Amino acid sequence: MAGEELAAFRERWKRELTSKTEGPVCAPSHSGNSSGQRDSSKNSYFEDSKQNLNEACSPSKPEEGAHTGDEACVAGGGEGGEAAADSQDQPEYVSIAHSLLDGRTSPLLERIQEERTRRKRQYNSVTSACSASLQQHPQRKVKKDAKLLDQLIHDLNEVNDIPFFDIELPYELALKIFQYLSLTELGRCAQVSRAWRVLAEDDVLWFKMCTGEGYHQDASVSDSPCWKSTLRDCRNSAKAVCSNWKNRVGSISQLQFELGKVLCDVSSCDSFVLAGYTSGDVRLWDTLHWDAAASYLKTNSLSANSEPRPHVSHVQVNGTVAAAAYEDGCVDLWSTETGGEPIHHYQSPGRIQALALSPDSPVLGAAAGPDVRLNRADDRGYWRTVCQAQLPKNVESLVVVPGRGQQHPLAALTAGETVYLLDPREEEPRTLHSVYGHPVTCLDASDSQVAFGVKRTDWLMHDGGNKVHVYSLETGKPVACVGSSPGDFTCINLRDAPPHLLVCGNKDRRVRVFDLRAGSSVASLYAHHLGVTSVQADDWKIVSGGGEGLVCVWEMRMGAKLWEMHNRHPVRHIRFNTSTLVTANIPDDKVPRGACITDDDLTAHRRHRGVICHYDFSEDALSQDHVLPICRSDFNESYGYNYNIGLAMPYDRLSGSHPSH
Repeated sequence: MAGEELAAFRERWKRELTSKTEGPVCAPSHSGNSSGQRDSSKNSYFEDSKQNLNEACSPSKPEEGAHTGDEACVAGGGEGGEAAADSQDQPEYVSIAHSLLDGRTSPLLERIQEERTRRKRQYNSVTSACSASLQQHPQRKVKKDAKLLDQLIHDLNEVNDIPFFDIELPYELALKIFQYLSLTELGRCAQVSRAWRVLAEDDVLWFKMCTGEGYHQDASVSDSPCWKSTLRDCRNSAKAVCSNWKNRVGSISQLQFELGKVLCDVSSCDSFVLAGYTSGDVRLWDTLHWDAAASYLKTNSLSANSEPRPHVSHVQVNGTVAAAAYEDGCVDLWSTETGGEPIHHYQSPGRIQALALSPDSPVLGAAAGPDVRLNRADDRGYWRTVCQAQLPKNVESLVVVPGRGQQHPLAALTAGETVYLLDPREEEPRTLHSVYGHPVTCLDASDSQVAFGVKRTDWLMHDGGNKVHVYSLETGKPVACVGSSPGDFTCINLRDAPPHLLVCGNKDRRVRVFDLRAGSSVASLYAHHLGVTSVQADDWKIVSGGGEGLVCVWEMRMGAKLWEMHNRHPVRHIRFNTSTLVTANIPDDKVPRGACITDDDLTAHRRHRGVICHYDFSEDALSQDHVLPICRSDFNESYGYNYNIGLAMPYDRLSGSHPSH
């Protein structure tokens, strides 16, 4: 403000000096009129004149002013008289200019201070008057305050400095500090001041928090107008899905196939479900697009022309590739996008004992007897064998280590009592663990560790029983040894478990969860009468399957069973993610006796074929279309497949699930 006023003053001064005419100037005879003319020519900046600068021209001395004016009209006067006349006729700001030229700046500063004081008084008087009027009209005050608050928040969005106690930081630096705060701490900081509130609600902070919790991993900051609301919606959806899991609310679908096919093996990954049957057929479902053209996979010509067609022994699927192994040693690979004909096929000399596919890369491992081979796809999509080895004993289980990529694949396999690591960069398989007479019963691997169950015999059973060993893939050294069970460990899950946790099932009917950091047991649940056959866990729940065909969902912290579902045949496959669950009951007897499954006999077919169930808890679907037909029966129908009508919570007891309700 002071700079603008000084510029205006200089401009007026320049115009005055250029417009001033030469020659004597006759002052009016009346001092009052001359004083009025001088006052009208003054700048508004100097309306309040000082007595020490216009003392000679003051109206308080009319006689002296008139006498001086008469003397100034005399032409050819002395030099002193002319100087006096010039000093009287000059405007007041000219004298101030002379003082500025002489180096005396105090008059100008005093006038600037006086002008500021006058304007401040005027502003205070106007503000007090407005406050009095607003008190008489409270509604107008609320609206005006809200408008002023919105304008203030809008202005604060453009602020560059954020107050931090007794200093001010740049906005970017303050944002860097706030990104280390949690959700609760951000809420508290938003209550400190309006500037901190703008900072705490910045979209960059909430975008990082949203992606850090696992939501919208592939999104960018510009994809949402308000990431705070997006995170709130995602959390509410997660709470609804968790509630649906606990109360078994959602849709249930059975992935059925034609009559006469007995289920042999099932694999699932993401939204894909792959199944192989005794007829040699392989079926792929995409649970997000049920009518996808890739659902029907064609068999290679060698297996298709064989009579009878060989059974499917193993199937594996990931996000891009589906693989199947047959009883005659053939292995086929398909693309999950195109389906149809196989993209790769090879023949092994013997029956495939183990088949493994990397969950995140096109790497396939297969073992036939003691021979094991590792294949991967190159950059052009051609499959090549990168490693082959022959072990002293037959391979029983095989796992491809995830997270290694297709350039450096790694596989873990068991043969008898020995655990090997198969690395294409090494000439021979590396022995990770081997104890004579103690066979390995189960195997699983994560990106950094491998876990396996060991069966102890004879006098070693008195030393705590059977154990689960965990080794580091980087160092090849043991990390933990947990468990002390009299029964054999039948299944283990390390890849899908939460960090530092391991979940396993045992023949002693218990599901156990171990903390690998402390080497202690977190939970031990008595689950299944015929032993645990499949298990998986996340941060709050456990899903287990048993040999009697029962699928149980447990709450980990409380150790309570939430619900269960029963089907005939052992549960050989369990896989779930945030909102879906896939279970497969696979019969042990692939050629049942006493029943002709090729005929149109529903009783025999349903009892011997096995079943795949797909649960979707993301939608509240309790309609009749999503309830299994057996659960919608009224107990009066004489259908032959009502043998397993006794459920943990029959839908007939729920309100709205029966026509009579």
